[in-house]
Amino acid sequence: MIVQRKTVAASAQFQGLGLHSGVAVTVDVHPGESGIRFRLGEQVIEAIPANVSDTTRCTSLGPIRTIEHIMSALAAHQITDAEIELTTPELPGLDGSAREYWRGLGAVGSLDIGEYELDDIYTRLYVQAEDGVKIAVGKGTGHWRFDFDSGERWPGAMSFECLDILASYGEEISPARTTVFASEIEIAKAAGLGQGLDEHSVLILGPEGYGNQPRFPDEPARHKLLDLVGDLALAGVPIGYLNVVASKSGHRRNVEMAALIYEAVRASNRT
Repeated sequence: MIVQRKTVAASAQFQGLGLHSGVAVTVDVHPGESGIRFRLGEQVIEAIPANVSDTTRCTSLGPIRTIEHIMSALAAHQITDAEIELTTPELPGLDGSAREYWRGLGAVGSLDIGEYELDDIYTRLYVQAEDGVKIAVGKGTGHWRFDFDSGERWPGAMSFECLDILASYGEEISPARTTVFASEIEIAKAAGLGQGLDEHSVLILGPEGYGNQPRFPDEPARHKLLDLVGDLALAGVPIGYLNVVASKSGHRRNVEMAALIYEAVRASNRT
């Protein structure tokens, strides 16, 4: 496949509190020509599956945490090259979704900077685990679906599906917020998690209903799809070139699939 390379036409800045750390951070997304790279001081980390260091509660590249939301928005704008500079090692939680990243990147626009070639995905790729997690990816036209299932806890099973991920992303996916079960809020606080979020930037799942106002009836499934887009973007394949179905997956399995895609499309370049 021939991929059109794009970068941001000008720098975009985002400010807020680290999603888990609660520490103030400024993020500048600059034009680039070397793929998606994160810069923290003198340390530069390429956004590829091999550089993922942790998938507990978020996706981390080296010391940089919570990259999935900005990666998701970059993928939705078809940005293949950018330099992302941070003042502290965690992306801001903002409103708990990718909407501010989506809007900010859209405001500066994009610039075509050439092309690169990747092998086609010739067979369907699968990740499957004993806990019921499944991800299937194949060459396609941007048809994505996520099946959310919280088991016996409310809300149980729900799905979100879009036939064109690029057309749907801005209004239907980017506003979906991080979720938390009401029964786990105090545990999360005690563990130092979610300190950059509040009751407006996280969707609370109560025992019988939402604990605050949802943006969508199926917001948990939409947010899981948002995260999936960001994690699979590590493979470097435009999301509109893929058809994806996932069930119950989180960052760990998402990154496993990103690694499979990354290897598959670079098969002829292996040494």
